[in-house]
Amino acid sequence: MGDEATLEAARAVLADVFGYEDFRLGQGAAVAAVVSGRDAVVLLSTGSGKSLCYQVPALVASRRGAGTTLVVSPLIALMQDQVAALAGRGVKAAALHSHQEADAQRAAVAAFLRGELDLLYVSPERAAKPSFQRMLLQLPIALLAIDEAHCVSEWGHDFRPDYLTLRELRELTDAPMVALTATATPRVLEEIQTHLALRDPAVVRAGLERPNLSFAVHAIRTQAVRLERLEHELDAAGLRPHRGAGRAIVYCSTRKTTDAVAKALRVARFAAGHYHAGRTKLARERAQQAFESGRTRVLVATNAFGMGIDVPDIRLIVHFQTPGSVEAYFQEAGRAGRDGNPARCVLFFGAADLATQRRLAQASASTPSLERRREDALAAMERYATGAACREQRLVAHFDAKSETPACGRCDVCCGEASAPTRAVTRAEASPPEALPAEARERIVAAVDRLSRPVGKGNLARALRGSRAKSLARGGLLTLPEYGTFAEFSEAGIVAAIESLIQERRLRRTGSKYPMVWIPGKPLRGPKAEAATGTRNARKQRSSRFGGPIARELDNYRRRTARELKWKAYMVLQHKTILAIDREEPATPEALARIPGLGPAKLERFGDDILDVVRRNRGGAR
Repeated sequence: MGDEATLEAARAVLADVFGYEDFRLGQGAAVAAVVSGRDAVVLLSTGSGKSLCYQVPALVASRRGAGTTLVVSPLIALMQDQVAALAGRGVKAAALHSHQEADAQRAAVAAFLRGELDLLYVSPERAAKPSFQRMLLQLPIALLAIDEAHCVSEWGHDFRPDYLTLRELRELTDAPMVALTATATPRVLEEIQTHLALRDPAVVRAGLERPNLSFAVHAIRTQAVRLERLEHELDAAGLRPHRGAGRAIVYCSTRKTTDAVAKALRVARFAAGHYHAGRTKLARERAQQAFESGRTRVLVATNAFGMGIDVPDIRLIVHFQTPGSVEAYFQEAGRAGRDGNPARCVLFFGAADLATQRRLAQASASTPSLERRREDALAAMERYATGAACREQRLVAHFDAKSETPACGRCDVCCGEASAPTRAVTRAEASPPEALPAEARERIVAAVDRLSRPVGKGNLARALRGSRAKSLARGGLLTLPEYGTFAEFSEAGIVAAIESLIQERRLRRTGSKYPMVWIPGKPLRGPKAEAATGTRNARKQRSSRFGGPIARELDNYRRRTARELKWKAYMVLQHKTILAIDREEPATPEALARIPGLGPAKLERFGDDILDVVRRNRGGAR
């Protein structure tokens, strides 16, 4: 079968089984390489759909009788979720792991030996066993997929020695190998290729930018102030009520801090759970289930939580303590906003956090080389936290130094909200800013007076200089007559002039948490108007993000069905699929089949129920 025909077969699988018309950015290139028989290294951000990069080729291979795909995955929970989700789509998949009963293990092995499986998931420890490797020789293997491949590198933030044995699989089969990760620097990518013995692999990088995420860093020393700031962030995200849309994860470096933060949040009347490896297996499972079902909206956790979690509506991720590497931070922060809606990622930073990471490192095995790598990782983390450049630019550049990512316009640096201790002092900032002439100062006052609401100093300065950052559109800054007329002045000079005008009481500060600039004596928008506008905006937001009666009933339906089947809710219907059904209101099975994310197996199993829901609620108020 030629490459074009094989790629068409892959698209057919994507549509028939997974219900999508085309691949996302990066997925197509990865699938094209693998189905053509090439090895591949795939670097896609968290939530970008890495699993399809091997699941689709696996089904293409299975349909043409090429054998079973072997997937090596580091977490049992991740394997179980993948197998359950595939089973819901009618795919024959199984897992072998140590938490299974003996009968379940024998059934999985028997299904594999009969050639019935499309995919078999195993742990790296299982893959290294001689008895398992002998079993692999009995049947053809179509593809080797190594998930979380950064675990093979000591440079990686989650090194696992068993991954170093996976190159032995290359001696058992000529099948192509695909290595997948969300976090790998250029050096780690090289080590992945070397340690896994990849042969001239295609290297696919895509989707590192996350346009719906806004990043921020706050330099805070004491835990008490951090707790105060954390409560503010949770309140701003609308997470204090025990019921509602959206959830948050708060990451801590130690179990002791995790316990303390969760307790403080519960005292402050947040529905908060906590998760770390020091709790019993039952307690961890209950904490995870409560979070995924929405009974708790905030989960405080160590890095033991998160890998393989598919919770779409995480609106906020706060790192209460700075993690040990940019890779760890990017992977954990990337769990926010997987539904594509706006989400916020906040890092609390202080020198004590770096000391905590060094202390934690001392508890594990080390060599002089590994210690240097850890120090380099901490130095990179500190540069990110204290840098004056766009946060997203720095994150993307960490993994792809050749990238030319534009400033995001959303982070605290781009919006002029970075706290002073986190901003590195550049040469331009070190020298006194130029003084603006009186005429320019008058234009600043006039610009503020034209606005309908207060504005931050940094945003005002950038608008006056002609910035096109998206954040400036919200306050009407892009439509000011003064927009772009200050290009000859530096941003620091404009900010200094604003400060001077505040000192002269020609402008005033307003707001406590986020000081803004306003005209003295000019009234702010009245509370009734604010409330009315807020209500209208909230209705619009709910309509666009959470749908109408169809979406609400389908969400209840998928929860009930998931409980009956002992699945997770997203395995029945994904949130974006529900929104598409709500928007399109399909009246026939044919129309329903055109909804992205529904394949034949789900249509056969749930289609009639979905159409009943649509019929009962069609044209309902939104």
